[in-house]
Amino acid sequence: MPHPATKRYALTLDLRDDPELIAEYKRVHSPEGSWPEIAAGIRAVGILDMEIYLEGTRLFMLMETPADFAFDARMALLATLPRQAEWEAFVSRFQRLQHSTPEASSAEKWRPMERIFTLPLPLPGTRPAGAPDLPATPLCPREG
Repeated sequence: MPHPATKRYALTLDLRDDPELIAEYKRVHSPEGSWPEIAAGIRAVGILDMEIYLEGTRLFMLMETPADFAFDARMALLATLPRQAEWEAFVSRFQRLQHSTPEASSAEKWRPMERIFTLPLPLPGTRPAGAPDLPATPLCPREG
């Protein structure tokens, strides 16, 4: 769960069903292949953290921002920053764009997801009956 002073966005986008393009998309998002101006712009508009996950051709982005983050205004600002339009045009060749064009901004390509479940907080000092006392595990235990 995000810190109370932050907001979390879940967004999705599909890639073209081409293993070579997907491999290249992963490479250009690696620390060695990403454009430093893009990460700098993301931070400059107030995005605190961003992660992108891949399953098949489906991308899932988790973005954390300050609680007062004005999504539309800040994403519009991001679109004006150095190399951002060039980046969006470059990565569009990997993306299956159903709702936008290659010239579209990131905010126009990535579709917001609807939250359908939130794990309820337990009452203080309680634990569900029969719940084992387990050590904490990583979010993605299959990662090496």
